[in-house]
Amino acid sequence: MTLLAELERTTADFTAALADAAGAAEAESLRNAYLGRKGALAALMSRLPELAAGERPAFGKAANAAKERLNTLLEERLAAFKAEADRASLARFDPSMPGRMPERGSLHPVTLVMEEICRILNNLGFETVDGPEAETDFHNFEALNFPKDHPARDMQDTLFLSGELLMRTHTSPMQVRAMLERKKPPVAVIAPGKVYRRDYDQTHSPMFHQVEGLLVDKGVSLAHLRGVLTHLLRDLFGPDVTLRFRPSFFPFTEPSVEVDMSCVICRGSGRKADGKSGESPCRVCRSTGWLEILGAGMVDPAVFAAVDFDPACTGFAFGLGVERVAMLKYGIDDLRLFFENDLRFLTRFVK
Repeated sequence: MTLLAELERTTADFTAALADAAGAAEAESLRNAYLGRKGALAALMSRLPELAAGERPAFGKAANAAKERLNTLLEERLAAFKAEADRASLARFDPSMPGRMPERGSLHPVTLVMEEICRILNNLGFETVDGPEAETDFHNFEALNFPKDHPARDMQDTLFLSGELLMRTHTSPMQVRAMLERKKPPVAVIAPGKVYRRDYDQTHSPMFHQVEGLLVDKGVSLAHLRGVLTHLLRDLFGPDVTLRFRPSFFPFTEPSVEVDMSCVICRGSGRKADGKSGESPCRVCRSTGWLEILGAGMVDPAVFAAVDFDPACTGFAFGLGVERVAMLKYGIDDLRLFFENDLRFLTRFVK
């Protein structure tokens, strides 16, 4: 049998097999068997040297024409299979059936609270600033009046990356950066963001969120700090909230205070209604009527010296943990719920 006769037989075999194909996958398999690099047509072309020199051009032309024709037949057959599948799909489609609404997502509760805190303080004139989470020792400790032997620098409390680089333990470094950038007062900034410490239990996480604020100008007093914090907490928890300032210590403020607010559960009474016995001690505030909510104070002169600010200016700083506020705002008793990505918990905040 001549090569030309074999070419005609191969073409006929392909056409018959394509007609008998039961589906697109079966038809597609014929591409490799007949038209691929190792297919039947390629095998015939490899035998071209068997022909006399004068017969080769005619056979090559016939083989190329056959390949083009078979490719066209294959594409037409595949298109027919697709059209048939589309018709079958449309036949199963019932336009009268109600559509499936996608589940609505929501911002994370920590994000919701952080945005609310920032909104309140932005409305008071504070500018939101951002900065690196991997901080230098200078911005995180030295400029904030933490001496070299301060326990906060201990490896058990701080995640060090190298000798001078660490994961920031608070967002206070942004206060330092803001003062260094502006070079002189007034400065009114808030710094929301993630912070890192080596701790993890029911009330502590190695990564959590803070919002810290700084106001520096001439004549700023503790009364201004109290006014800002009272407005912030009443906007967050309601107009009946009262504040209590207790003396404390922070390296970067002097004087320093711990700020308590009246318990949002028992309304400051220390007891809450109980359906069984009438009243019972409030577990949230441990019957004290007060909840510790944030730390604050007047900026220490040593901090102003570190950033070359005029020693005649004064200012206040404060910082609060966002998760702490969210736990009180939403009645959550386990910090770890914020980080476990449990949809049963997170869908509670879908609006």
